[in-house]
Amino acid sequence: MKISIIKLLPLAIILLSSLAIYSCKPGKVGSKLDADAAQKVYVAPGKYDEVYAFLSGGFSGQVAAYGIPSGRLLKVIPVFSQNPENGYGYSEETKPMLNTSHGFVPWDDSHHPELSKTNGEDDGRWLFINGNNTPRIARINLATFKTDEIIELPNIGGNHASPFCTENTEYVVGNTRFSEPLDFEKGDVPINSYKKTFKGAVSFVKVDKGTGSMNLSFQLIVPPFNYDLAHAGKGVSHDWLFFTCYNTEEANTLLEVNASQRDKDFIMAINWKKAEELIRQGKGVKTPVKYAHNVYNEKTHTASSQIESGTLTLDVTKYPGLVYYMPCPKSPHGVDVAPDGEYIAASGKLAAVIPVFSYKKMLTAIDKKDYDGMIDGTLPVLKYESVLHGEVKQPGLGPLHTEFDGKGYAYTTMFVSSEVVKWKIDNLQIIDRIPSYYSPGHLSIVGGDSKKPYGKYLLSLNKITKDRYLPTGPELPQACQLIDISGEKMKLLLDFPTIGEPHYGQMIPADKILKNQVKFFKIEDNKNAYVTRAEKDSKVVRTGNRVDVYMTAIRSHLAPDNIEGIKMGDEVYVHVTNLEQDWDVPHGFAIKGANNAELLIMPGETSSLKWTPDRSGIFPFYCTDFCSALHQEMQGYFRVSPAGADTPLKFSIGVNPVTQ
Repeated sequence: MKISIIKLLPLAIILLSSLAIYSCKPGKVGSKLDADAAQKVYVAPGKYDEVYAFLSGGFSGQVAAYGIPSGRLLKVIPVFSQNPENGYGYSEETKPMLNTSHGFVPWDDSHHPELSKTNGEDDGRWLFINGNNTPRIARINLATFKTDEIIELPNIGGNHASPFCTENTEYVVGNTRFSEPLDFEKGDVPINSYKKTFKGAVSFVKVDKGTGSMNLSFQLIVPPFNYDLAHAGKGVSHDWLFFTCYNTEEANTLLEVNASQRDKDFIMAINWKKAEELIRQGKGVKTPVKYAHNVYNEKTHTASSQIESGTLTLDVTKYPGLVYYMPCPKSPHGVDVAPDGEYIAASGKLAAVIPVFSYKKMLTAIDKKDYDGMIDGTLPVLKYESVLHGEVKQPGLGPLHTEFDGKGYAYTTMFVSSEVVKWKIDNLQIIDRIPSYYSPGHLSIVGGDSKKPYGKYLLSLNKITKDRYLPTGPELPQACQLIDISGEKMKLLLDFPTIGEPHYGQMIPADKILKNQVKFFKIEDNKNAYVTRAEKDSKVVRTGNRVDVYMTAIRSHLAPDNIEGIKMGDEVYVHVTNLEQDWDVPHGFAIKGANNAELLIMPGETSSLKWTPDRSGIFPFYCTDFCSALHQEMQGYFRVSPAGADTPLKFSIGVNPVTQ
């Protein structure tokens, strides 16, 4: 594959330049806390935070919801990893959520939360999140803070540039981090055949406007680069998607050196409306692949998993006008689109400038065929100078990510020089800078990825926190710093630690979420196959060596609470229905010696735990969630007899005589 555009630049020159920039970094950065910082982040008892912040859990595989400005952790939302706190991935109802074409995968690496949008504005309905390791996209229902759907992506190795949505959430997209042989082609090939046999694939997942339901609509087959991040266009650039890519050298070993040979990599611009039209015209090629599609049904409180067997693909080299490349300083990370859709900011991770590209200039360059070479002989590389709005000079070292406040300003994290820089979009002048502690990756502004940013707060998501918190051994918590951006000067308000590694976060005014909140599930709407709607209907049923326990939970007892006739070799399924119809009254359920987890059952919900006793004897069970003054009394016993025993199956509640 030939790329005619790039000149080689010795690595030594880059390093010397970087050191020079770092050494002359402006010294006055105003590191002191604002005098009234404590007052600005104080949320009085009984009062709500102004903003929700949704942060990826990184290697935890989950998503965490925080209140802003307090920095209080509100909830860890289970997504890709089993969660013993509430039985997610352990209960019979939720196990299918973690199914993949590789089997049951109870973990992933979550990176980039993305709020659903309407007309380019965050609408507060759904939150999407990527599984980077086993390529998946999940959809979280923000009315319930539950994961409703997970779809696996075929043909992809490492789903990093994901899941970024178009302006009206027509699609969420995912792109490969590690190019590899496509699933439907021969996979057993030499690794050093990379340039001949490896490819990338951009997945377009269609989202239903009413329900949020996802389906893999089509994939674009692209050159075998590493695709890092993405953002969709807005307004004038509505029809386009922008991806950063690195390793345009197509190296397959020691990328630190071999993927840093050229002074520029690319932003890949995709006309997704044109791709959609080509699919509509029947140009898509049916290709055999396998991937899991998992859906949680809010009526049955039960997930199902289906293995899909095909998708449609388009080879972008065969369709002129579909993909263009814009040169960008080497090894770019983030690519971010301004609220009006005209300006696109991106930069190399070791660059000395932040280049800002113009959408209008991009269209002009395309129209004039102002090319500087072709990739694969068919994919145009636009001239850098022709698409450039300008460069932010000497911003610091290691520019990564940019977001916008809606007032004409942009904010960029500088990973190496550990700071956040504020600059003006029109004249590219630096307005302010503030240190971060330390090495910030992503940043998040309230609505900073939308057409109408809310502004006011910025989160710097930092990778290193040595000397910021009490020591916790060799590993310290990663953290966020809350920065006030309401004035001309940025002001540090708060540090707070986070779960996992928070790669990216998105923030939204709380009102957009509060209006849709589900406070309990109506028991009459519960369609679970094992629901028990009243205590009188609780029972125990044997079918061969399977025993089903239909149990109810209500303040302050479980019914039935004495169960006998279980035998060694039995598989016991305990189906617990929470009869409460009140907000914030979950009940828990756990059995001594059970080797999976507990259950945490929401009001009106049914959840099931599978238990295979490993010995005979008496096994207590109890409610794990403190629900009332008599919570401790919510308990019972299983009696497990040896295999072949003639102990009759029986169950009861409230049969003890009153003690005089």
